[in-house]
Amino acid sequence: MPVDPYILLLLGTVGLAALVPARGTTADVASGASTAAIAFLFFLYGARLSTREALDGLKHWRLHVTVLACTFVIFPLLGLAARGLVPVLLTNPLYQGLLFLTLVPSTIQSSIAFTSMARGNVPAAICAGSFSSLVGIVITPLLAAALLGNSGGGFSADSLLKIVLQLLVPFMAGQLLRRWIGAFVTRHKKVLGLVDRGSILLVVYTAFSEGMVQGIWHQVSPLRLGGLMIVEAVLLAVMLTLTWYGAKGLRFGREDRIAIQFAGSKKSLAAGLPMASVLFGAHASLAVLPLMLFHQMQLMVCAVIAKRRSHDPVAEEITAPGRAAASRTAVGTATRSG
Repeated sequence: MPVDPYILLLLGTVGLAALVPARGTTADVASGASTAAIAFLFFLYGARLSTREALDGLKHWRLHVTVLACTFVIFPLLGLAARGLVPVLLTNPLYQGLLFLTLVPSTIQSSIAFTSMARGNVPAAICAGSFSSLVGIVITPLLAAALLGNSGGGFSADSLLKIVLQLLVPFMAGQLLRRWIGAFVTRHKKVLGLVDRGSILLVVYTAFSEGMVQGIWHQVSPLRLGGLMIVEAVLLAVMLTLTWYGAKGLRFGREDRIAIQFAGSKKSLAAGLPMASVLFGAHASLAVLPLMLFHQMQLMVCAVIAKRRSHDPVAEEITAPGRAAASRTAVGTATRSG
């Protein structure tokens, strides 16, 4: 089971923040740089997403509605149900982070990779991940306002304004400028990908530095950390089961079920970390801890599932082959949107 090298970089960044946290003027500079990095991240997200191709993918609307329901309805409901585990397994701050995890949009890259490995509907996975990220820019803050309230690190109208200015406005600017910069972004996607990841590392360093200065890490014991991992393992298992068998109950074919399972059961670290930084402020370090753990867990488990699915006989389709082919055709124009 793979260990994402980027997770090791994130853990190294957390360790650096623990040993050499940003203080005083350095903290102010790091905070300003982090804010600029977040805005740039979402500008790039907007520049990369082809609105026309995403709209073409709406032809397969049943699949995308199913993924969105899993991401923004079922996940949050399970997060709310976990409230009963406080204080037996989780502290209240860890629970707030867990609940925030359930509000984050789905991934794009890993959903596509695992869907491809398992011989699923890759175009559908591309569109589903793109729709989830787009909707999440609006839905995640609204859900956080409704479900976390003031307990989410002081969430307020000011936090919502920060979300609009730091996330939504840059995203829309990227969409508007895509006509002129889209080709450049595509040509240099590898370099800009490194910029993406470097920006997220800066966000993590700033958040965990603030946490160290505030002394909030004294709230997490090894026992509580173990409890959090158990809860997240159960959460992932439930979502993987619901997405696979629920899609079967909705009469989706095998390829579509694979796309639904991988896109509907995962959460995006790249989208969640910047949002948490804006929403939780000095409390962001504890808020993103559940997301970081869940991210690695989902990669390890989904890699095993994708490998096993790749050996499934094609005869396991539950719908007519013609219908599955029609599904692939409906979203075929979206293959370039990743």
